[in-house]
Amino acid sequence: MILRKYIKDKRLVIAIYILGYFSILMMLFAFKCDHSLIIAISIVLFVLASSILLIEFYRKKEFYDELIQNLESLDQKYLVLETLTKPSFYEGVIQYQSLYEINKSMLENVKEYRTRMNDFKEYVEMWIHEVKVPISSLVLMCHNNKDTLDKKYIGQIKRLDNYIDQVLYYVRSENCEKDFLIKEVKLEKIVGNVALRNKDLLLENKIDLHVQLNAICVLTDAKWLEFILNQMINNSIKYKRDTVDSFIRITATEQKDVVILSIYDNGIGIPSSDLSRVFHKSFTGENGRKKSKSTGMGLYIAKNLCDQLGHGIRIQSEEGLFTEVQIIFSKDDFYSLTKM
Repeated sequence: MILRKYIKDKRLVIAIYILGYFSILMMLFAFKCDHSLIIAISIVLFVLASSILLIEFYRKKEFYDELIQNLESLDQKYLVLETLTKPSFYEGVIQYQSLYEINKSMLENVKEYRTRMNDFKEYVEMWIHEVKVPISSLVLMCHNNKDTLDKKYIGQIKRLDNYIDQVLYYVRSENCEKDFLIKEVKLEKIVGNVALRNKDLLLENKIDLHVQLNAICVLTDAKWLEFILNQMINNSIKYKRDTVDSFIRITATEQKDVVILSIYDNGIGIPSSDLSRVFHKSFTGENGRKKSKSTGMGLYIAKNLCDQLGHGIRIQSEEGLFTEVQIIFSKDDFYSLTKM
């Protein structure tokens, strides 16, 4: 709170006071009072007015400075009321009470909104589980009759299954830490499950899968990592080049503090202008518009899950040549020691 601005705000009060002072002064001159008495009265009035202004200023300054300082330091600014001392001046009490009522109303609305969102998420999860039953049946029926069915039908059903999984994991990703089961898992097992799931798509698109993992283990949640890798493999299949012998190479390298899992493909690559935004929500980019109808959610969800799992993820690509996604797992010395 700045004194200059406070005095400027009180200019009307000061103007009335000055007008009153000159009225008193004129009366004193009219009654031919002694000059020394007029000077004494003027000094008393000036000291009195200045004292009132300064006392009011410093009483309010303490409250408003605390309000501004706490507001700037808080990330969740609606909690500012919890950090304030109730003021002693009447205007401050009114504002404090108003903030309390506003905060109370906002919290009630947020609580109602969260309840509705949780109810909606629970419904979506239940709906997805119900829908996955007939989809799984269709996948099995297609697999059993793949010689008589058009491959396009099989491909579309698998795309539908993948999109349903995306919705499920996206809904769960906000609070997925409650579902985490972090333990040491073999990359070979997870990659094997993903390869088996995409076996038909890989064969149909004539894509060779090369895996070299050297029996490396990492600390992660197997189910969520499997979903992340599935998104990478699906993207590699979706954006393959038709003019070359396509392949996907999955390798793992163990370093001092980290394990790096690499998913490399010789597909159409990503334009350099899109590379910095591929993890953004709903970003489809040039490839997504040209090659196929993309949701732009796969890499976004994968990045979100990696962040929550504590894994790093990075991507490098050259248009027309390759794309490589790397997932970085930290080693946990404490976990290793507890196993000994």
